[in-house]
Amino acid sequence: MAENKESQIQEVNISQEMRSSFLDYAMSVIVSRALPDVRDGLKPVHRRILYAMHDLGMTPDKPYKKSARIVGDVIGKYHPHGDSAVYETMVRMAQDFNYRYMLVDGHGNFGSVDGDAAAAMRYTEARMSKISMELLRDINKDTIDYQDNYDGSEKEPVVLPSRFPHLLVNGASGIAVGMATNIPPHQIGEVIDGVLALSKNPDITIGELMEIIPGPDFPTAGQIMGKSGIRKAYETGRGSITLRAKVEIEERENGKQAIIVTEIPYQVNKAKLIEKIAELVREKKIDGISDLRDESDRKGMRIVIEVRRDANVNVLLNNLYKQTALQTSFGINMLALVDGEPKVLNLKQILEHYLDHQKVVIRRRTAFELRKAEARAHILEGLRIALDHIDEVINLIRSSKTTDIAREGLMEKFSLTEKQAQAILDMRLQRLTGLEREKIEEEYNELIKLIEELKGILANEEKVLDIIREELEEIKERFNDERRTEIIATGLESFEDEDLIPKENIVITLTHKGYIKRLPVSTYRSQKRGGRGIQGMGTNADDFVEHLLTTCTHDTILFFTNKGKVYRAKGYEIPEYGRTAKGLPIINLLEIDQDEWINAIIPVPGFVDDWFLFFATKEGICKRSPLSQFSNIRNSGLIALHLREGDELISVHLTDGTKDIVIGTKNGMLIRFHEQDVRSMGRTATGVKGITLEKNDEVVGMEVLDPGVDVLVVTENGYGKRTHESEYRIQTRGGKGLKTCNITPKNGSVVSVKAVRGDEDLMIITGNGVLIRMDVNDISSMGRNTVGVKLIKLDENEHVSTVALVEKEEQEEQQEEE
Repeated sequence: MAENKESQIQEVNISQEMRSSFLDYAMSVIVSRALPDVRDGLKPVHRRILYAMHDLGMTPDKPYKKSARIVGDVIGKYHPHGDSAVYETMVRMAQDFNYRYMLVDGHGNFGSVDGDAAAAMRYTEARMSKISMELLRDINKDTIDYQDNYDGSEKEPVVLPSRFPHLLVNGASGIAVGMATNIPPHQIGEVIDGVLALSKNPDITIGELMEIIPGPDFPTAGQIMGKSGIRKAYETGRGSITLRAKVEIEERENGKQAIIVTEIPYQVNKAKLIEKIAELVREKKIDGISDLRDESDRKGMRIVIEVRRDANVNVLLNNLYKQTALQTSFGINMLALVDGEPKVLNLKQILEHYLDHQKVVIRRRTAFELRKAEARAHILEGLRIALDHIDEVINLIRSSKTTDIAREGLMEKFSLTEKQAQAILDMRLQRLTGLEREKIEEEYNELIKLIEELKGILANEEKVLDIIREELEEIKERFNDERRTEIIATGLESFEDEDLIPKENIVITLTHKGYIKRLPVSTYRSQKRGGRGIQGMGTNADDFVEHLLTTCTHDTILFFTNKGKVYRAKGYEIPEYGRTAKGLPIINLLEIDQDEWINAIIPVPGFVDDWFLFFATKEGICKRSPLSQFSNIRNSGLIALHLREGDELISVHLTDGTKDIVIGTKNGMLIRFHEQDVRSMGRTATGVKGITLEKNDEVVGMEVLDPGVDVLVVTENGYGKRTHESEYRIQTRGGKGLKTCNITPKNGSVVSVKAVRGDEDLMIITGNGVLIRMDVNDISSMGRNTVGVKLIKLDENEHVSTVALVEKEEQEEQQEEE
């Protein structure tokens, strides 16, 4: 006994066995479970459900039958898997939000778009839909091959005749082993037109096919954003499309607005979508929604999102698109079985394989009908012979003792086949009447014509194609409907992140050590001159705010460094932090070098040809370059101007080419000249001398000076004053300039020179990060040769580091001194 057991044990290599077993399993899943056949677009379970219903006679003209009966037949005869798996598949085939053209006509609760499950199969009833009959039409005319079922007791079809291109019409999705398929549904009329066009022109391009089949058509409608994803999928078999819900903006009587969602993307659960929106509102990730409700009914879908009066409906809608399933992506992967092998197919290849399948079906059906016609003609030929010799036939039969003898006698005497002789023996006496004889003759002549016609079809492929076209046209006429999914031609090419960001004024601050952040302008309250200020920036003991500007979230911000390079970022790309937060290191935002720092920041609303950038350096060098030369700045930056050794970039301004320029120095000197004194130069040029500096002096500011404005000077000890521009006469560039401020130990060196109109607020930041905001009109207007007045109270060893002008806001409640 032990010897027998030992003889049954086989030694195998474990890795080889695992490889072989897993490959067998993988191929079984790929071929027998997860992937559709390119010919009929069905996976085995779908094919077996339809065949079982057809076998049970559950056609659309018959009463509904219990779903449990269908499922039992499917698992008992063809599909030895769990009944729930079969029933769930059948349920999806009956759901109008899952299938573009339902293959099962369900009666009872078959689930909802809210994710509600169908009732148990003992409660629901079903039958085949009218269009599913077209998948099985002519199945009994030897159009397809059959194979043994799992236990060899039954036969099941290998593929269905599929009289329309089902793979594209209803799509398919499935996960196999190491591969997956995801084919979207399409509008039946468009797909049939595509097959017809291919049948007439085998060299048709995918581009030409796309004019006929513009894209997928989902049962839940919605919108496809852009054609690039569709084109890629149709050309390569793989691609991704963006789906959006269809929405309308409804104006209410009370002046409020509401977003009405009437269609949602394919395979989105409506209830979960509404739940997600509510969750985002609760977590304050989406702001501006005052009410949310589902008003869907039998007439259609209707989700109402009421918008708060102060919210921007377009910004809110774009945020909903970005954060919820109101916008989804559908990854197209057109993988199907071709001769039992999984292949990724483009649009034309799918249509070609379908057309080839139809040629086979038509030929096999024609051959079947030819065999049937020839067999009947053969019988009729025997009957004609019998009728021509009826007396002899009757005598022979009467004289024969048995049927076999009579049959043999007929075959021998009239040279008949066994089938013909048997037909004569089976002939009824009524066939002897004159009318019946005429009918036989007429039927025979018609059969001869039919046989010739059928042979002609088999001999001529064009005739086969004509039949395919004719039958497809018939199906199109019966089942064609309106396209549901709208394809938005512009797509997402114009949909950028900034569409999600409201246009609002912001403050951008950058510290000496390179920490950047943005805040709303409203963060700072306007104060009277001489106020103590509020803490506006969290800094370390050895760090201080160096740059501060106001701009818009949608403007492009140009960053100019001490090395004369320029970088760019959008206003909204700069992260928002709280008032006392330090911010983000700018090296995390821009690709600047370690020994490089930002010396000038300017906002640019748009790059136009007739505007210029005017540069000034610490050593008094100026340059004017067209703004358009800075429209394309790569992530690693561009050279804005070449600097001489030891020089640094101080200031940059936008000009229109007709302005006066003022350049102020640390020691209180200022020169005014017309910008056209500096000719327009290329982006990488060095520039020309703007002001001649005394020893130990350097440029601290450069401004564009309009008529009627004041020159505002702020010194390091917190003093400042305004001087009218008329006190500064226009000089030739390159001179020493005029005195603009008396420099004393009391007020200290000049830190800023600004041109002001009087309708701005002034922001002053100290090296310790204390910030004060005041009305420029509160600053005294004085002559050039004066010290100025105290603008901000400073602690000992504290100095003004940065001065910036901001747009004036409505006066808020005065901030008490801290």
